[in-house]
Amino acid sequence: MNRTKTNTKNNLEDQLAKANGIFRLRPTWVARNSMPAGQRLGLPESQYYVGERGWISERWLGSTTKADNLVGPSDEGLTYLNLPIQHELSLKEAVETIPDLLMGKEYSKTHSGLGRLAKIFDMRDRIAFHFHQQMKDASLVERNPKEEAYYFPEGVDMGLHPETFFGVHPSITEPQNREKLIPHLIEWKDDQILQYSRAYQQYPDDGFHIPAGIPHAPGTALTLELQEDSDVFAILQAKSGNDLIPKELLFKDVRKEDREKFGERIILDQIDWELSGDPFFYENRHTPPRLIQSSIQEGGQEHWIFYNTTKFSGKKLVVKPGLEYLSIDAGVYNLLVWQGEGLFDGHQVKAGDFDLEELLVSHDKAIKMIRVKNTGNKPLVIFKFFGPDINPDVPMIKPHR
Repeated sequence: MNRTKTNTKNNLEDQLAKANGIFRLRPTWVARNSMPAGQRLGLPESQYYVGERGWISERWLGSTTKADNLVGPSDEGLTYLNLPIQHELSLKEAVETIPDLLMGKEYSKTHSGLGRLAKIFDMRDRIAFHFHQQMKDASLVERNPKEEAYYFPEGVDMGLHPETFFGVHPSITEPQNREKLIPHLIEWKDDQILQYSRAYQQYPDDGFHIPAGIPHAPGTALTLELQEDSDVFAILQAKSGNDLIPKELLFKDVRKEDREKFGERIILDQIDWELSGDPFFYENRHTPPRLIQSSIQEGGQEHWIFYNTTKFSGKKLVVKPGLEYLSIDAGVYNLLVWQGEGLFDGHQVKAGDFDLEELLVSHDKAIKMIRVKNTGNKPLVIFKFFGPDINPDVPMIKPHR
């Protein structure tokens, strides 16, 4: 190990020890040039539009993933540690430098990183109909697949179109009917491709789980998302609101030779038609919060909000005003303070203060009892985000067939 890496390692070990196993994280803002922002992320109005980069419409949480944008800084999407040292360090660099201390010795032997990405997305218009490539297709362009899940927090305006299109009508899965999508992809002029999908109303304190390969068009509710560690996608809808989307985003993660040989038809080969046309889509993908019975204490309780997969998982912790909650988990996680204020293992936390909203809790700290105190006059609400295989006992939906 060279001197620079040794210094970084020593710095990280020293800071983690001083913070008793918990790192503060800075907020991470991500721009998208295809979709205007809903302006609900807490930034001043003048800061949402960032020129050729587009609009700040996403906040990534505890991210070790780089945003795959055509225009933007080279480190866009990466979260930085909030440390009292001169040299800036990203969470990605920290995980790569001291994996055993952050992820645990055993977990770090079988996992090369945190393996998940949490974010808040905030769009003025419904996100264009798109899907995320499965492993078989993402690997062709040296990327990870992207399974994901949504939770719609309470207390936020739902926007102009609070409904999400998921999958396709069951009849569209028949090979001859899939062809109906091709003219829309070739002409690339409007949003009429949505006629082949079904819309589901978005409600506060509710959510959905979406495996890779399923087309979807998320509605305008401010959305908390947890997903695999990837920014892979293919946009299927040419126009969103009043804006025409660059057609390059249809082929963003398609090999050049496949595009030249098959044209728009290659996109249909990447869709998971069986899951997309599931007649019990709602029953198999709807994920309202599930109370964790063993979590109930006088001071509060936890719910699963991201479940039905072991690729990632997430919880909502609510601590009552003036009371304390003893938190214990199975491994490393990052968190976002959504409402209220308090102390998390002695660390001041407060919603609305970007410097006090995010923490990374190391494995050895997470598996021990952590005291969470609500020092405010309203419930303290904290969201926890876990990577693959940390919660093998996460609830699974019994399949409807």
